[in-house]
Order: sequence, then structure tokens, then C-alpha cells
Amino acid sequence: MMRVNVTVNGRPQQADDVWEGESLLYVLRERLGLPGSKNACEQGECGSCTVRLDGVPVCSCLVAAGQAEGREVVTVEGLAQLAGRRTEDGELAPVQQAFIDAGAVQCGFCTPGLLVAADEMLERNPNPSDEDIREALSGNLCRCTGYEKIMDAVRLAAARQQEAV
Repeated sequence: MMRVNVTVNGRPQQADDVWEGESLLYVLRERLGLPGSKNACEQGECGSCTVRLDGVPVCSCLVAAGQAEGREVVTVEGLAQLAGRRTEDGELAPVQQAFIDAGAVQCGFCTPGLLVAADEMLERNPNPSDEDIREALSGNLCRCTGYEKIMDAVRLAAARQQEAV
């Protein structure tokens, strides 16, 4: 057993009695009370558990909790608090609002991972082509939507981001 110290959504966190094979996903959901990242395939194939680890989107089901020691994690719960986007209580990140406005949320299971991946892509590439969006979201599977509304939502978020500049 070990202790894992990690900064999650800008706040230092500590998880005790973590066993060697425990995933970052398990620690986030079960030990730190952040259920946004979803546990689906446990094989890194679906993207439902996507978080940012030191800024990079990763499948948290494939990251051993110990690998997060001393690192920065951003989950879907922390998107609105990312640097440069301090929001009022309850206000959503722009990409989250765009998903709602475009009707891109169906059952919601894949949505957290899609939001984290889309948010990272928009930070890196504020004016993405459809090909850029598809590539950024290629590791995230959705069984409900057919992806068109998800594409619309990311386009909307990008357009709003451009207007705000």
C-alpha cells in the first residue's frame, strides 16, 4: 500500500492505502469522490475515463495511480476552473455549454471524456477543421449520437471562443 499525492482540478489531494495496481480512474472516482470520469471498458478503448495528466489527455483506466504522484490532473469536474477560465459558481466551461446548446449530450456516459478531449484540442487548436476535431476525438466512443451533434458542439465552442478573442 502507498500514499498518492496529486493535484486534481487545482487542489492538492492525497489518497492513502492505494495498492500498486489501482488505476488513477479508481482513485479519482472512489477515493476522491469525483465520479465524472466514467468506468466503461477498462482497456483504454472507449475514452469515457479521459482526464488530462500534466495537460495531456489520457485514459485514466490505464494509468496506475502511482504514476500520478506529484502530477496535475484535470477531470471533467475541473474544466471550468482551468487557468484563464475562472468562472462564477456553477458556470460551465465553454465547451460544456456548447455540448448542451448543440444537443450533443445523450445518455451522458461518454460525454465527460469527450469534453476533456475536446477542451484540450480547442486549447491547442482554437480554429480546428472537421478533420482536426475527428482526430482529437478519435479515442472516444459514443453509442448514442452518431457524432454529428458532437461535431456541431465542438464547432460551436470553437466559434464562440473566436468571438470572445
